[in-house]
Amino acid sequence: MMGVDGVLSRISELQSQLGIAPATTSTAAQSGASFATALADAGGRPSTIGAGSGVTGQAVVDAAKKYLGTPYVFGSTDPGKGLDCSALVQRAYKDLGIDLPRTSREQARAGTKVDSLAQAEPGDILAFDSPVDHVAIYLGGNKMIAAPKPGDHVKIQSVYETPTHIRRVLGTPETSGTAAAAAVRPASLQNSASLAGVPYADMFVQAGAKYGVSPKLLAAVAKVESGYDPKAVSRAGAQGLMQLMPATARGLGVHDSFDPQQAINGAAKLLSGHLKEFKSLPLALAAYNAGGGNVHKYGGIPPFAETQAYVPKVQKALAALG
Repeated sequence: MMGVDGVLSRISELQSQLGIAPATTSTAAQSGASFATALADAGGRPSTIGAGSGVTGQAVVDAAKKYLGTPYVFGSTDPGKGLDCSALVQRAYKDLGIDLPRTSREQARAGTKVDSLAQAEPGDILAFDSPVDHVAIYLGGNKMIAAPKPGDHVKIQSVYETPTHIRRVLGTPETSGTAAAAAVRPASLQNSASLAGVPYADMFVQAGAKYGVSPKLLAAVAKVESGYDPKAVSRAGAQGLMQLMPATARGLGVHDSFDPQQAINGAAKLLSGHLKEFKSLPLALAAYNAGGGNVHKYGGIPPFAETQAYVPKVQKALAALG
């Protein structure tokens, strides 16, 4: 049975043969809309590939590792339900503010070519078979992270065969021409644009790149925690833009919670740890609000009214950022 990548790749191939502009990343596909909607979006729109001047290959690897254990689900882009191979790759880059096409075949043309596995670096995209029907993210040391097949889950594997394509999205050099230059615009600028009008946008981008956390997630947390007020103090004593408790701040190396840059870096470090530990955005947010110990104690979002309300508030704020 042909998978979603195979079907969409075949559509792209037929469009190319007919002289029709191929579909690329659609808004519907990115938001986890139905497969039928993705197919209907035949006009498509070009994806924005970030050169990643503020994003490292290791940040991509760390972003992908957050989804370890997520079940393989054919055609799904929603990690809460499952991911297929190209959705995992797309999601890991998207969490860092870099838009990639939806299908494995399109991802095998993203960025620039790497000639051999010996020259591959962490964060590079490995594509397999001809036509391409599977992709993974290279970890280094002949290891990769992938969503392998139905009945399996996102996991780390050895690179079991020679990739047919290796692509480097990060560090792609600027090229001439408006369209080409836009296609390789640094991720930090893309994220600043996507957070246009949000206070401290550049700081969210920088901290997100450093700790492998979505800048939009950091902005959403700040919105809910303090309304972007760096001088905010809660009744419980949480301080600053990201509402860090003094003891928590000290443990994160934050000397002044009222300094926006220190607070954002501290929150990014804290969220990164929670995301790696719980491998779930809602649980990571619950841990941010109520502490990781309580999440473990109750085996999920703790039954505290504040935390029960907090998690959907942040998710709603995140969705509002697009």
